[in-house]
Amino acid sequence: MLAYLDFERPIAELEGKIVELRQRAADDPALQIDAEVARLQARADQLLRDTYSRLTPWQKALVARHQGRPHFSDYVSRLIDEFTPLAGDRLFGEDQAVIAGLGRFRGRAVAVIGHEKGNDTKSRLKHNFGMAMPEGYRKAQRLFAMADRFGLPVISLVDTSGAYPGVAAEERGQSEAIARSTQAGLELRVPFICTIIGDGMSGGALAIATANRVYMLEHSVYSVISPEGCASILWRNADKAQEAAAAMRITAQDLLELKVIDGIVPEPMGGAHRAPPEAIANVGDQIAKALAELSQIPRDELRRQRREKFLAMGRNLA
Repeated sequence: MLAYLDFERPIAELEGKIVELRQRAADDPALQIDAEVARLQARADQLLRDTYSRLTPWQKALVARHQGRPHFSDYVSRLIDEFTPLAGDRLFGEDQAVIAGLGRFRGRAVAVIGHEKGNDTKSRLKHNFGMAMPEGYRKAQRLFAMADRFGLPVISLVDTSGAYPGVAAEERGQSEAIARSTQAGLELRVPFICTIIGDGMSGGALAIATANRVYMLEHSVYSVISPEGCASILWRNADKAQEAAAAMRITAQDLLELKVIDGIVPEPMGGAHRAPPEAIANVGDQIAKALAELSQIPRDELRRQRREKFLAMGRNLA
């Protein structure tokens, strides 16, 4: 059953009436509901279009975090054939918040990495809600090194509220692991394509997002800190998250204007959670297009262009 966000309540009411009418018709086949259902459906569809055409940055953050939004495992199952996960960092242990492995994308061997949040309570706990520990980012370094050695393009799917901020993570070198992973991504001499599929928060996102091409799903968000974290620092009040989201320019549309990202992947009307297969297919098409372009560029030039891309960010901003 579809879960509705607070700002979707008028849509929920209309769609609820449609469901109720259909249930009544199922109990009484003689009941004629087609015209009424069509009228209500038209109103609901128009309201959905109107609502999603004017989402605020905070509302986009809520959509990006929707529980029904497709996660890393959903993308892998539909886009990657013969996926073989690689576990562990060869230093401490395995981190289930970051999944990495090898597979085939539309027939081509690739390295794949991304954050996995989980879909229910059990899997969310297993994957630590997508918040990686240092070993997760050291695993990323392993994958980057392997991809570079064997000439495998890297596909990254980012979806995290940030790296895990606990004491254990800091004791094991969280900031150093993130920095090394960021550096390893910049040093790659193979095509590197990243897509922000939901949350893209803090260094925990950037650590696997220093790519030649960075794309965002239409209603995803990307920033150095979550709106709640920003509000807690600036106003000492997390309730100011809506104001923080507006000021931080976290949306795909803002970041494309700022030249932080390279493109926006369209979502189905009402968000990726309403039609996950369509959203995943759109991401796959964008990755395929970027991969075809980047495959024509020499290895050393790929690295040079990537480093220049990130060094250029912010130079022309007042």
